Amino acid sequence: MKLSIDEKEKESILATLGTANLAFQQSYPGDRPDRQPVHTVYGGANLFKSDTCPRMGETALKSLHTYAPNFAVFARALSLDGSELLPHTEAETLALDRKLESLPEDQRRKEKAWLPWAVYHKVIKKLETEPVEDFRIDFEDGFGNRPDDEEDATAIAAAKQLATGLHDNTLSPFIGIRIKPFTEDLKVRGVRTLDLFLTELVRHTGGRLPPNFIVMLPKVTIPQQVSSLVRFFRLLEKTHSLPDNTLKMETMVEATQIIMDEEGRNPLYRIIKASEGRCIAAHFGTYDYTASCGITARYQTMAHPVCDFAHHMTKVALAGTGIWFSDGATNVMPIGPHRGDNLSFEQQQENRASVHKAWRTGFGHTMHSLINGFYQGWDLNPAQLPMRYAATYTFFLSSLEDAIHRLRAFVERSAVSTLTGDIFDDAATGQGLLNFFLKAMNCGAIEEKEALATGLTIDEIRSRSFLHIIRGRRRKA
Repeated sequence: MKLSIDEKEKESILATLGTANLAFQQSYPGDRPDRQPVHTVYGGANLFKSDTCPRMGETALKSLHTYAPNFAVFARALSLDGSELLPHTEAETLALDRKLESLPEDQRRKEKAWLPWAVYHKVIKKLETEPVEDFRIDFEDGFGNRPDDEEDATAIAAAKQLATGLHDNTLSPFIGIRIKPFTEDLKVRGVRTLDLFLTELVRHTGGRLPPNFIVMLPKVTIPQQVSSLVRFFRLLEKTHSLPDNTLKMETMVEATQIIMDEEGRNPLYRIIKASEGRCIAAHFGTYDYTASCGITARYQTMAHPVCDFAHHMTKVALAGTGIWFSDGATNVMPIGPHRGDNLSFEQQQENRASVHKAWRTGFGHTMHSLINGFYQGWDLNPAQLPMRYAATYTFFLSSLEDAIHRLRAFVERSAVSTLTGDIFDDAATGQGLLNFFLKAMNCGAIEEKEALATGLTIDEIRSRSFLHIIRGRRRKA
């Protein structure tokens, strides 16, 4: 049958469309496969030491063993699925623990106690091996406004400690600093701290930066604040002979104006683009944002509806861009009201009840974040770490079977349907499915071999790229 559209006209129209499609793909490449930390721990710069992260792990383990000496107590404290069926005596719990430990993995997963048992032991392993994934040396809210000479001295001292930690291999896999915001009142202080810190750091490391080093710029409201930081980055890179584009940054969503500007538009993507590719993440500041909405202190929590609105607006503005999202912090600390070594039985019980309540609050907040696609959050105290990892592992492990079936079916369907077509659309969706497993492996929720149930090979998983996987399978087909 003869077609009615002129071939040259068709080619011209499709070429124009192709240019637009490629521009869209460049702006919205999909989720990044790189490792994203599940949390960021913020600590005052004046308190930072080279061994802060391992010491936080020790404190977290002590808290866990004190208030949850076995997996049954931990499961009941967090109301995990199946916790009501677990034994209450220490002897019965120990016997069940040993039984589960002795079973092969496939049989162990069929046991009703598997999930709480697995979560508890994975949390312990994590706290022993990598208790902190990301740490931010804080010169803002966690440090406060102090005399210039005091902040100068703290910036230099913290940089020396970071250099020592880099040498001693005691740093978290991701680390960085949060400077003062680039508001009119604080911009000079923010730049000075950044300059002093980086200058001292590279002086002690011979020009090296820790892996995944980040500069957090808080309270961003306009693109010019981000573009100014980029210009300072270039000057610092040139001065210290660092390769171009070495310095990366994060922005914070802490004010209503970053959600909607004076023209009624969401400015987030323009703010990200002002970083010229240096901004890798947007972090939500729960308490500054709720305050900017006029919420009184008593009701400033992660569960407030205004936070969900900001989350959804952030997602709509930046989804598909490859920018990571991080939720904020739970400000309820799992610390008992009574201190000391010689506490009465009643005081010990009050401490346990207080800690368990705080764990449940934080667990609920973290699960809510994960369900809404925020795979990272903030922690403010080492006692929060058991809850952070418990929620993260529960989320991944409870969703694992569904994710396996979905990815396996998608891979098989994509490998067939893309034999003669463009695979970009499939790749963007498939990368999101693959990233579930990459995130789960990165944080310790599952092992690499468990992802083989998707039908992928070890080499395909290690490629971290759905596009690579489909291209490889298409070549074989």
